[in-house]
Amino acid sequence: MGQSPSGDSYNELGDGMVFYQGRAEFGDRFPTRRLFTTSPNRIAEENSVLFSVRAPVGDLNIATEKCCIGRGLASIKAKENNNAFVFYTMKSLYKIFDIFNSEGTVFGSINRNDLSQLQILIPPNEQIRSFENIASQFDYQILNNFNQNQSLIQLRDTLLPKLMSGEISVDEIEI
Repeated sequence: MGQSPSGDSYNELGDGMVFYQGRAEFGDRFPTRRLFTTSPNRIAEENSVLFSVRAPVGDLNIATEKCCIGRGLASIKAKENNNAFVFYTMKSLYKIFDIFNSEGTVFGSINRNDLSQLQILIPPNEQIRSFENIASQFDYQILNNFNQNQSLIQLRDTLLPKLMSGEISVDEIEI
């Protein structure tokens, strides 16, 4: 479970470790870097499933790098590198997580006890490995596409201001 670091350690300059407070940074599959902290305390490893523990409970993303997580998130890491199995198993529990969204006085939440008491059917290791062999190939391609998109976004954000200001011209670009 996450725990937010001291507020005076937050920055948007890239100093320290990337910090995800909650699902506000969640994308379709991977979170968006927005905040950083110089005092990380709860760490999620790369490829961990990031799980929203506050309304809405159950939203998921995958950490693309080692990161600090705030109190709105939990991190779930596969013991035997069965990351796809963990991610898709968690996705399949969305109806159960919806129950937690309707409980509570102000907004839904789930705690460590609730999460650890969920009963999940775990298939034999051989079936998990077979699933991993197939699903991880798709997941790898999704991550690769995401990384390429991030590179293109960075390139656009670097070039567009220069084009708009006239610092560089399209006529100067050789194809």
